[in-house]
Amino acid sequence: MKNFIQKYWPSKRKWMQLYFALLFNANLKGFVSGNIYTGSTKVACVPGLNCYSCPGAVGACPLGSLQGSFQAGKSTLFYVGGVLLLYGVLFGRMICGWLCPFGLIQELLHKIKTPKLKKSPVTRLLSYLKYVILVFLVVIVPVLYALRDTPLPAFCKYICPAGTLEGGISLLANKVNASYFSMLGPIFTWKFLLLVSITLGCIFVFRLFCRFICPLGAIYGLFNRISVFGIKLERQKCVDCNKCISHCQMDIRHVGDPECISCGECAAVCPTGAIRWKGPKVLVAPGAATAPAAEKPNRRKRLVTRIVAGLLMLAVLAGAIGYYWTQDSGPAGPADTQRGNQVGDVCYSYPLDVVTGDGVTGETVDPSATGRVTVLNFWGTWCTPCVNELPYFDRIATEYADRVTVIAAHGMATATAPAYIAQYYPDSAIVFANDYIPEGGTYENGYYTTLGGRGTYPYTLVLDETGVITHIFYSSVTYEMLKEAVDELV
Repeated sequence: MKNFIQKYWPSKRKWMQLYFALLFNANLKGFVSGNIYTGSTKVACVPGLNCYSCPGAVGACPLGSLQGSFQAGKSTLFYVGGVLLLYGVLFGRMICGWLCPFGLIQELLHKIKTPKLKKSPVTRLLSYLKYVILVFLVVIVPVLYALRDTPLPAFCKYICPAGTLEGGISLLANKVNASYFSMLGPIFTWKFLLLVSITLGCIFVFRLFCRFICPLGAIYGLFNRISVFGIKLERQKCVDCNKCISHCQMDIRHVGDPECISCGECAAVCPTGAIRWKGPKVLVAPGAATAPAAEKPNRRKRLVTRIVAGLLMLAVLAGAIGYYWTQDSGPAGPADTQRGNQVGDVCYSYPLDVVTGDGVTGETVDPSATGRVTVLNFWGTWCTPCVNELPYFDRIATEYADRVTVIAAHGMATATAPAYIAQYYPDSAIVFANDYIPEGGTYENGYYTTLGGRGTYPYTLVLDETGVITHIFYSSVTYEMLKEAVDELV
């Protein structure tokens, strides 16, 4: 039994990885409902790579937020940059080794018994690829598109396997999102094949994505040398035996370099105790990892401390899961018992503020009470698919001007809408409007959510003359899809 426990019982690091994977995805209700949480905590960036579109995610991915911040304005860029700086200075790549959910997935895949690819000069050379990806896909491409006022989170859109797995597949796995399959295209096929390739690769190569591809790890690695917590080498004790380097499965050249994820496994093989944890003395006892037993803190005190810390962590996790489970993901906003947000229901009513290139006009439009066939599209200047399909709505608005009202309701960051409208759609027949924020509330309680929005944009509904919902489109549409839906009613 003892041998079984030693072989299969998870290490402290694995427990921590599992804990933070659950904490960052505490909205377990989302996996049941198929909805994405869009509440107040979603504006906060978690430390590790964790997709915003995951049904369980309660925070934003720092990498996705960074790409979006180039378009959203200086305050957002400073916020995201400051968060990344804070995480980096505190933990460096220790986040990769202890806090990142996708890192845990990779390590579990690598435990499958197969021949393993050893690290070599080739893998060390490949470790520089993530810096190329960081500069090109995370910085240069998004910035260039932002200068054109059309943001493109290139890494998230074309590469990120965490997004495909946690966001795409998790949503598609729920039967309530069956309509999403009709929206899939070449980009999803490419990302799915890439996910399969990386997943298979992680079975044979330790943390393949972390080592060669992940730009977030590249960012955090730059802070390893100055981070408050992590692993460090005491040079005066080192005898240059290189056991630490040969034992490490990452492509390190020395302990604590940008490739080190501070897993701590090297400390166990160091013959001189030159490797130790760094951090404030109140949290990390000097030499505790290798000091003689007589010099270590009292075992009973350490046991009590661990129990108390463990209970506190479990309480936080239980509280988070309970909190998000009780959050109402259904209609929230102006409601009428005779109304609903499903096909066949009379659409929930609410007067939205009309906006033009000059700003909010003071007029309102109620999508359910136009007296005409109405196409209601929820979009955002920050949403690339939304921007790409907006010309289809403009075309419908023009061709059916005498019979159809097309309303484009901008969700979140509404301050960016007027400038975009003025530049690209100054004379459009589309009625542009802003989604509302209830007093003391957030967009989680806005018209978008009231009408069944699940956290993904764009989102489109088609109503007949009496306000009855006849079509619902999750994600992107084509001109042909819109025309067919409208033609059925006019």
